[in-house]
Amino acid sequence: MSNQTTYETALPSESEQSPPVGLEKLVNEDVRIWNFFGVTVPFLVLALAIVLLWGRGCGWVPLGLMLVMYCVTGLGVTLGYHRLFTHRAFETTPVMKVILIIMGSMSTEGTLLTWVAQHRRHHQSPDQEGDPHSPHVHEDGGKRLLGRFWHSHIGWFLKPADPDLYRYVADLWRDPLVRRTGGLFKLWVVLGLVLPAAIGGLITRTWTGAFLGMIWGGFVRMFLIHHVTWSINSVCHLWGGRTFRTPDHSRNNAIFGILAFGEGWHNNHHAFPNSARHGLKWWQIDTSYLIIRGMEKLGLAWNVKLPAKHSMVAKQIRNPES
Repeated sequence: MSNQTTYETALPSESEQSPPVGLEKLVNEDVRIWNFFGVTVPFLVLALAIVLLWGRGCGWVPLGLMLVMYCVTGLGVTLGYHRLFTHRAFETTPVMKVILIIMGSMSTEGTLLTWVAQHRRHHQSPDQEGDPHSPHVHEDGGKRLLGRFWHSHIGWFLKPADPDLYRYVADLWRDPLVRRTGGLFKLWVVLGLVLPAAIGGLITRTWTGAFLGMIWGGFVRMFLIHHVTWSINSVCHLWGGRTFRTPDHSRNNAIFGILAFGEGWHNNHHAFPNSARHGLKWWQIDTSYLIIRGMEKLGLAWNVKLPAKHSMVAKQIRNPES
């Protein structure tokens, strides 16, 4: 394992300010259409699922598929989109890169390049001008808490992408494997719906089982993973405790530390962005890091970055908030 390194935003050099051919289009194309789909359709299908539950119940197969697909797609975001591709917190094999891109894409939170670009942009100026989803800078709806929460949770997601986003992911674009796999985003989104439907149909041997598999393992799961992920942007910049000094309002929130596979230890993450481990205390459950440790023991992960002890001591708040 290596010590914490200084975070880099992966911006290009001055000679690379023009986007590589095809990159700008890929980062920005269909952004609002897919974001609108991701916000509205799962919500509408959730309403349908509640109606279908009335007087009938759901059954263990659809609920099991929802839980499994929640874990698969959620870890695709935390392990793949976030810790591997955004922050380079560890390295892995080409096969694992492909698997993690597919898993993350099935979450329907946007293409790999767009997701990484937005998150790197967030870290470049957290809770300051330029942060795409800070509840402390953008005050849509006025200075009221609800308006600021809405912007950081969903509102920013529905706005046009910054035309300069490509500047944050030129490094990923140069990797043919990442570029080609991530470019099949729409296919992976469809796979995330078809897969639970197929499994539900095979287990129950009925079309109803397939339909409920798609509803619960596909759309309802999508709704849940979206709002848990978006809560890191909103809730974890408004409510929770602070252990380390950071130039932003990032907070540790135990609820989302569990629900988001370790991402809720957000103040820790902002203090040490490149760290593969976000739950830096023994009691801070970080499922994503536990999986990275397992991958490391199997030879599937290496150069796993962790913050040095002296760095943690230097940044620690003397009387940390609970």
